[in-house]
Amino acid sequence: MDSTIPSTFQALFLQFQPVFTTPSFQNFVAVMTGWMVCPGRHTISRVIQHASGPARRKHHATLYRFLSRAVWITDAVGQALVALVLPILPGQRIFALVDDTLCRKSGPHLWGAAMHHDPLTSTYGRGTKVGRKVQFAYGHNWVVLSLWIPLPWNPQRGLALPVLFRLYRSKKRCPKPEYRKRTELAREMIDLLASWIPESRTLTGVGDSEYACKTLVRSLPARIEFIGPLPMDAAFYDLPGFQTGRGRRAKKGKRLPSPKQLAEDPSVPWNLVTLPIYGRQVQAKVKTQIGLWYTVAGTRLGRMVLTRDPAGRIDDRAYFATNPDLTIEEVTQGFSRRWAQEVLHRDTKQALGLKDPQNGWWRRPHGKRATKKIPGPQPHATRGSDAVHHTVPLAFVAYGLVVLWYLKHGSMQKDVRRVKLRAPWYRHKKEPSFADMLHAARIELWTSRFSAHPLLRAVSSKIDRVLPPWLLAS
Repeated sequence: MDSTIPSTFQALFLQFQPVFTTPSFQNFVAVMTGWMVCPGRHTISRVIQHASGPARRKHHATLYRFLSRAVWITDAVGQALVALVLPILPGQRIFALVDDTLCRKSGPHLWGAAMHHDPLTSTYGRGTKVGRKVQFAYGHNWVVLSLWIPLPWNPQRGLALPVLFRLYRSKKRCPKPEYRKRTELAREMIDLLASWIPESRTLTGVGDSEYACKTLVRSLPARIEFIGPLPMDAAFYDLPGFQTGRGRRAKKGKRLPSPKQLAEDPSVPWNLVTLPIYGRQVQAKVKTQIGLWYTVAGTRLGRMVLTRDPAGRIDDRAYFATNPDLTIEEVTQGFSRRWAQEVLHRDTKQALGLKDPQNGWWRRPHGKRATKKIPGPQPHATRGSDAVHHTVPLAFVAYGLVVLWYLKHGSMQKDVRRVKLRAPWYRHKKEPSFADMLHAARIELWTSRFSAHPLLRAVSSKIDRVLPPWLLAS
């Protein structure tokens, strides 16, 4: 390992060495350090400019080929990341968060891109006269599976650490034998993650309304649980009663009240409880019942939890867990951890430039005339496929490495004081954000790089004073 890379990061990088060949491992280290250090737009050329390690002395085309032609598997990288995370996950239950995110792109010759629903520009129609507004955007849609990690300074809050990734391809732009729905991709990743986790530990999947469906939930093994939202008009059933005689055995019993009917039933009183949600204690009214959500979970018994805001500012909401032994607090707190996945997508896009790389393109050969322009995507066979499948996962891995490094070597109080010193209006800031973690990691990487230079060792104390504000300015 190169002396310009700090020992604290070398220990993390070495966990990925079995995944690559020796030259590819050097390229991996270079891309990871460049991705973490690079300010501004994270195009591949800028990442290469900020890389560290032996591969930095290679021709820049080598690192491009590492993404577009090298033979390495992103699932193996995710497995190495899981091995780093498992020792720091407390308790028997492991929470796996699943969701998809849109990376907007442009240009017709980008492999795998298509039109997808854009949740940021779409509206639900609440409080407006125009009603619901659905918008679409061109780009890549990625389904991401993450592990929820509690923060040492506040165990009620946590971060999502991404470990598995799948590119969803539009049904119109994907060959029919290769097409798979987002829920099918999510189920594939959950099964794969479960095979990496010891059987003594329980895996609990958490997803939004799109992933609380039959495709993902119905045939889950007993050691894999799921927590998700429940529609207010969902059909809920009791267990089938004792049957005599011949004929087909019933799979469900009598119809139980739906969440909406249960909320309006005056014979079932609301209970006022205090729930731990998003790291805070929140008061809510709750009702619960145990039964079968047969449409989604089949004959697997589960618990419905219905919540109501005492102030009336939020509509009634219902949640379902495939484990009826979970308490109301465990169900609501487990589902609230799904928000860490949304924070993950925002941080990787804003701080690590998840959408910036422009690789995966097909360009016509030099000297060949351009063909007539045709509306819609026009990728050239599978050219650019490897680059697309390799690049975005590495951006997520860079996020995970920053988080893991900070949880072990970061100084929470020192970084909070630094932020308050430069931005005194953050009076109520008590915990570092991912941007603060990334800033601390960049200081570590740049300090090691400067210290390795023989001409800069004499001014190391001045570098320690100047480096933090210089990195913030960049």
